[in-house]
Amino acid sequence: MSFRTKLLLVVLLTIFASVSVVAYAVTHYTQAAFEAMDAERTEALVAQFKKEFVQRGEEIAHQAKNIAEANLTERMAIDLSRPNADLSLYVRDAVGTAQEHGLDYVEFVNHDGVLISSAQFPARVGYKNDWVTAVKDWNDTPAFLKKEELPDGVSLSLSVVRTNNTVADKSLYIIGGHHLDKNFLASLVLPAGMRALIYTNLDPNFTATSLLAEKIDAEQAERFAPLVEQLQRQPQPMVRTIEWTRDPADAETFHAIPLTGRNNELFGVFFVGSSRKELVLLTRQILKTAAAVAAAALFVGLLVSFWISARITKPVEELAEGAREVAGGRWDTRIDVRGRDEVGELAKAFNHMTQTLAAQKERLVQTERVAAWRELARRLAHELRNPLFPMQITIENLQKARQLDAKQFLEVFHESTATLKAELANLNTIIGRFSDFSKMPAPQFVRVNVNEALRNAVRLFEPQFNEVGKPTITPELFLTEPLPDIDADPDLLHRAFQNLVLNALDAMPAGGTLTLRTSEKAGAVRIEVADTGKGLTPEECSRLFTPYYTTKSQGTGLGLAIVQSVVSDHHGTISVTSDEGRGTAFRIDLPQRPAGRTPRAREAAPEAKSTPSTLAAASD
Repeated sequence: MSFRTKLLLVVLLTIFASVSVVAYAVTHYTQAAFEAMDAERTEALVAQFKKEFVQRGEEIAHQAKNIAEANLTERMAIDLSRPNADLSLYVRDAVGTAQEHGLDYVEFVNHDGVLISSAQFPARVGYKNDWVTAVKDWNDTPAFLKKEELPDGVSLSLSVVRTNNTVADKSLYIIGGHHLDKNFLASLVLPAGMRALIYTNLDPNFTATSLLAEKIDAEQAERFAPLVEQLQRQPQPMVRTIEWTRDPADAETFHAIPLTGRNNELFGVFFVGSSRKELVLLTRQILKTAAAVAAAALFVGLLVSFWISARITKPVEELAEGAREVAGGRWDTRIDVRGRDEVGELAKAFNHMTQTLAAQKERLVQTERVAAWRELARRLAHELRNPLFPMQITIENLQKARQLDAKQFLEVFHESTATLKAELANLNTIIGRFSDFSKMPAPQFVRVNVNEALRNAVRLFEPQFNEVGKPTITPELFLTEPLPDIDADPDLLHRAFQNLVLNALDAMPAGGTLTLRTSEKAGAVRIEVADTGKGLTPEECSRLFTPYYTTKSQGTGLGLAIVQSVVSDHHGTISVTSDEGRGTAFRIDLPQRPAGRTPRAREAAPEAKSTPSTLAAASD
């Protein structure tokens, strides 16, 4: 990814992130404000409900007190206090009293708890109401919720009990009340978007018809069943959101408030519903506005970022192109300097660098050439000194043998000439190795099967694998078939493989396993040659391909340098990995032969390979 593209992405992402954060913050703030406002409206409606509850209770208490203090009630209390009083005379009094005082429920209970008269359920006359007589004086007790039994079921009422104490120790109890219905809800002033509901069913099973509201159908009422059941298990205020449709704007948040009786038993639930339509529509509008702002900002940001990136990246691209030219060997490359900012300073520094590099180029070449000559001289002196010393001793022995008789001189002469021949042959071998390396021929490319070339190289060493009197070396070949062909020089490739195998054998004087493996790796053919020898240190691995460097007590150090030269001439790469005490592995990657390509020998300059500086460069 280019710098210009990265800059564009950074600008666009920054703009998008900024707009997103602002939109999220506004939406979050709006939602929090809406929730706070909704909570305030709910609290106000609940307070209104409680106030209406208290007012209704006070009205009922006032009517019940009037009934208790009425002359008819006093005469009833006196008459019922007499022995063998006829209770049937007052069975119908509750009905007339309820109509006269505008109450839905009126009952008279004798001092012994027996129900004398009931306006709502006359059939219960004669039943005992022990809960009434449990309190001697009800006159200061506020209104409370009460379960009313009716001929066709049960109902929930707001009731008050008052006592007529005309006859001492034989009080007459008056129970009056109103049932909670839609009229009670109609008295509440509801803000826009809010509604109130009361659930009055006292049975364990949910009944949709017991949910009182101005407008609600049976299907909607059933959605309250889980909430009511949870309140029955744990009667405490809670908040739930009901989604009526898939559209979030149709959802409502309901605050559920338990309605309890005198003994904290659950008699009903008061629901305050708040529509979320305003919040959802406002949130949608905010998101639409944010999207429009983001689109406009991204468009403007795109134009600005294009302009900025062009001004910034163009000089950078020129610097990159200049760096590539310097890497290609054009040390005198210069770029145009524009501006006085950081990029301009970088351009000035680049021009100064190339100027310095060009000035130092000649000194570096000269230094490298001198170093190569010194290394060559050192290695030649070292290699040539070994055979010259025994030759010098041999010649001195011949000079001393002149004083001996003819037979002894002849014996020394033959022995000395044999030694001189052997050392001259050794000297010739050393010179031949250096000469061969300096005259590495240019590769003649033909189509080559790597597996076959590797088998041919290993086949030469088969006699050494199980040589009598020496440790056994086990070769293991893991060759991928079929393997793509490559363009290579068979002779040079064979020589490189031969040197690698020979190097592995030298690394395993006590025997071991020689592993050869081929595989296909991303358009290249990989050759691996591994041994189980003593391994190499990291420092030895780093210097392994340097000409004349060797870890052996004997050797010129040219074997692996030749391998690297062959691999380089074949446009491949070679690497080494080693673990001390476990072995060493060499890996060669050679490019596959392109389809339809005709092999062609690479042009080379033999003169260049005969100079010490070129030999040193082979270690790069």
